[in-house]
Formats: sequence, C-alpha cells, structure tokens
Amino acid sequence: MLASLLSTTLLACKTRKAAVVVPPPAVVNELSKKKAANVELLKSKDLVFNTLSVKAKAKIDFGGNKNNVTMNIRMEKGRRIWVSITALAGIEVARALITPDSIKVRNNFQSVYLKKPFSYLHRYANKQISFYWLESILSGNTIADFVNEDGRIEDTNGLWVLEGEKENLAYKVFFDALMKVSQNTINDVNAGQALKVAYPGAYQDMGGVLFPKGVTISSMAGVKNVNLELEYSSAERNVPLEFPFSVPGKYEVIN
Repeated sequence: MLASLLSTTLLACKTRKAAVVVPPPAVVNELSKKKAANVELLKSKDLVFNTLSVKAKAKIDFGGNKNNVTMNIRMEKGRRIWVSITALAGIEVARALITPDSIKVRNNFQSVYLKKPFSYLHRYANKQISFYWLESILSGNTIADFVNEDGRIEDTNGLWVLEGEKENLAYKVFFDALMKVSQNTINDVNAGQALKVAYPGAYQDMGGVLFPKGVTISSMAGVKNVNLELEYSSAERNVPLEFPFSVPGKYEVIN
C-alpha cells in the first residue's frame, strides 16, 4: 500500500510528543447478547479527528530493497493524506498526496513525478483496499468494512476477536485489553493476496484518547512483497495543517 507506492518512487509540522500509556491489567469486557452493542463498543474506541499530524521513523522493505527514512504524515479526515519522506541527512527525497480517487508522488531525488488513480495500489495489495482503509490503518482505528454486524465476535481468554468474510476476503481482527485493534489479518486465497497490520507496543495518550505507538504493515500480492514498519515519535490532532504539493516543470512524468 503506502509502502509500495513510496518505495516505487524511491527506487525508479507542528507536533507534540504523546505520552506512552502502560496497558492496565486485562479488563474483562463481557460480550453482550446483542451483536449491535458489541460492534458499537468496538467503534467507540476509535480515534475521532478532523486533522492528524504524526512523525515517524520508518523501515521500508520493498521486495528485499530496504530503506530507513523519516516520515511526516498529515491527514484530513476523509479527504487527503500527505506524506513527506526525508533521508538520514534530513533531505526530503519524496512527497506524496493521496485522496480517495488519486495518488500523486514526487520523487525529488530522481526528479520524476507519478500520478495515478487510487486503484494503482491494488497491484501491490488486495483490490478492496480503499483510501478509508489506509486512513484507519495509519490511525489505529477499526476498518468499517469489517467491524459491523456481519462478522462474528468471540471472547478468547478475555480478549475479543472478530472474524468473517466479505466478498472474496477472509478477515480476522484482534483487540487488546483496551478494546483497541492489535492486529488485522486479511486474506484473498483465490487472488494470492494477503495483508497483515499489527500495532506493537502500548497505545499512547493523545489528549485523553488512544493513538498507536507504531504500526507494521505486511502486504503480499503474488510475488510482490512489501513491508513497512512505522515507529511514531510524535502526534497531534485537530490542528491547522497545510498539504503543499506542487511539481517543478523540469520533473518527468513516469508510468
């Protein structure tokens, strides 16, 4: 997904540090007999925001080609995701702007520019992936396509697991003791595609709400393998943000 997009081009803000929350002893969250009540409880733990700004150390592995970079990620809920990538020397090497319909990436290192419909990402991951999936994954929120009354919720040693099928996908969502997503696994056996999203470590307190300390994304589509590991170092929500994206005339458009 995001890793594959940015790796393709690499190869061819005001923030406030969030305090780490030490998870409390496991809380017994009993399943209700009403499925709707269980789904509502899980959704109630989602981070609500209009804008979100995070900084992260990132490890990208695109088919064995590895890069360590810093990412500044800005999101405007439901509208756009902006990413600036800097190398170890502090030089911006790439910038991306993602909307529900399109993807734009500017590779400053090679002076090239990529503009594609959002569906371009489907060559590297499940074809059902949408902008809203990506938004939820980066913010540690539930994916609406899965967390609904169509799935089955079970209590496994005090922790909830939701699983089900949607179209050709088999999905499984694990929740921690705080009722936050700890892992998503999504498989399309017929298409030979798989996606795993995990949130290692404790969640962080961001103004009374929880935000992940980091996220790892592993995607497989046929022989294409992409891995992205993000360690969030700072985060702030609902602050004024800019999403600058322009392309110098000398840049070459690539397909």
